Amino acid sequence: MEKVLRRVDAFGAALNRGIECVCAALMAALVLVVGFEVLQRYVLRLGHTWGEECSRYLMIWAALLAVPIGAYRREHVGLEFVQNALPARVARALRLGLDLLGVAFFLFLTVYGVGMAAAGATQYTTLFGMTMVVPFASVPACGALTSFQILVTMLRDRGSLPSARRAA
Repeated sequence: MEKVLRRVDAFGAALNRGIECVCAALMAALVLVVGFEVLQRYVLRLGHTWGEECSRYLMIWAALLAVPIGAYRREHVGLEFVQNALPARVARALRLGLDLLGVAFFLFLTVYGVGMAAAGATQYTTLFGMTMVVPFASVPACGALTSFQILVTMLRDRGSLPSARRAA
């Protein structure tokens, strides 16, 4: 059983690293597009508007892909602050309850997002003419990846205290 748990954790870590790389690439593209927009609008005095739409979709994907990264790392300042103030047994129960609530919410988001993305097949972006499936697909992708990463962290951290408390 321990071997399976190590493999699941290794897969979760590899998945997290891949998502981090995609997120970094999206943010780099966002910086380049916005930089070009500023340059072409205020220095070159051109009137291209595609950058606004492109940057919007890049930002949506980057922001929603950052959610499973934070879930895998258990990076939620407010919740960690509360957990560190509680006795260990209560903190573990709270963390388990919040993890289960998180999985339920992100599974709901996945199901809802699939319907939303499917509905976007008949809507088109203003400038690019692509269907809204591409931007809307970020919602179920975020939900599915975050649900999985929360489950991985639940297995990884089963029974242990939050990392900040272990260090203290």
